[in-house]
Amino acid sequence: MNAKHVVVVGGGISGLAAAWYLSRAGTRVTVLEGSPVVGGKLRVGEIAGQQLDEGAESVVIRRPEGIGLIEELGLAGELIHPGAAGASVLSHGGLRPLPEGQIMGIPSDLVALAQSGVISQAGVARAALDLAKRPTPRGADVSVADYVADRLGREIVDRLVEPLLGGVYAGRIDRLSFEAALPQFAQASRTQRSLVLAARELREAAAGKTGPPFATLRDGMGSLPVLMAGILVKEGVDLRTEAMVRELKRTPRGWRLVLGPAQAPELLDADGVVLAVPATPASRLLADVVPAAASELAGIEYASMAIISLAYHASAFPEPPTGTGYLVPAVEKRDVKAVTFSSVKWPDRRGHDPGTVLLRASIGRFGEEHALQRSDAELKAAVMTELATTCAVSELPVDARVTRWGGALPQYDVGHLDRVARIRAAVAGYRGLALCGAAYDGVGIPACVSTARAAVARVIDQLREEEP
Repeated sequence: MNAKHVVVVGGGISGLAAAWYLSRAGTRVTVLEGSPVVGGKLRVGEIAGQQLDEGAESVVIRRPEGIGLIEELGLAGELIHPGAAGASVLSHGGLRPLPEGQIMGIPSDLVALAQSGVISQAGVARAALDLAKRPTPRGADVSVADYVADRLGREIVDRLVEPLLGGVYAGRIDRLSFEAALPQFAQASRTQRSLVLAARELREAAAGKTGPPFATLRDGMGSLPVLMAGILVKEGVDLRTEAMVRELKRTPRGWRLVLGPAQAPELLDADGVVLAVPATPASRLLADVVPAAASELAGIEYASMAIISLAYHASAFPEPPTGTGYLVPAVEKRDVKAVTFSSVKWPDRRGHDPGTVLLRASIGRFGEEHALQRSDAELKAAVMTELATTCAVSELPVDARVTRWGGALPQYDVGHLDRVARIRAAVAGYRGLALCGAAYDGVGIPACVSTARAAVARVIDQLREEEP
């Protein structure tokens, strides 16, 4: 395989993971990233003299792919876990703890649900009907809102499921695919009628698995791409930034990529190509090569959002934050959709200052781009107003930063998995070509790493078939 050359287009976590697996297989690897830096949605910045993530801040442990990659890279010693404090939901006029035993908003314990106060008494009574209702017919994919509301009532959807999934997709619950967003429950719904019972089974299955559900790195999750880039370069990977790929063409022996300005193009030939870019640029690159896949990719929409990071003197809070943060359901009609008290959530961060409270707030949902058409000062003011309301903070922050993520989160609309199957079927006929990234099987780091590994396995298998 040493004679084979594979180009990875895109230097986010998916592309860097693909480059790692390709280098492990012994191929010559080139990574082409169009922006000045690698990392995609993983990025860390400085606020009040401390490092804080500007994008994704953690990796889920229950899926092994992300942690497995970190361990393979020799970075396991940099992993830290969140503090023991729990999260809350802003509901019915106050901050209320997430109900014990819930899984992505689906309750497994109706007593705990009632005690949390997140749902009204009428809402709890409606959710209890799930245990007695006849099965809800399940054929093709449906929206999360339609199925969950039919089983548990709309209040569960609006005040638990929506804010939890909204933090992942920034999407509309009425359009979000049940099969793609809640695959465990979608599978269970085909064999049993009750979502509450399904949640109990999932909880019992995980009962023996101890330990925290998330992890990050001591310098933030955004430090991972930088560390990976250094490791890949030492492995012999040619990693290029500000290398925007404009065209992808087939050749008798493989693929040709066209880079740079139209008046002075650069041509790069490869035996294989892994496209690790969002659906929109992937569609553009495949428009002439695999038009069927390009058409399907063009149908994947994206949501924009902003992360507003603030640093306060600890004395600014009349009562120090004790939880990791809180979620804000869309039905509350607030600007902010989530607040994370990073100082509480990650007490073992490198450089942690106990005299400063660091927090991140997110603004922006799919279809509500107008919320982001405000100045940085206005977005900061919106978060300060939120904190004044929920935490009685009256002082100004000592530092603040706004990070805008335009078109950052793919929307898994109803029928998403079928769309992904059609994309992969269309690409399957083209030797040495594969796709990976957040647009397909999940937006978290483990899911992205999984798609990268699968893409590399496909390309490597095909290139090996060509060898004598």
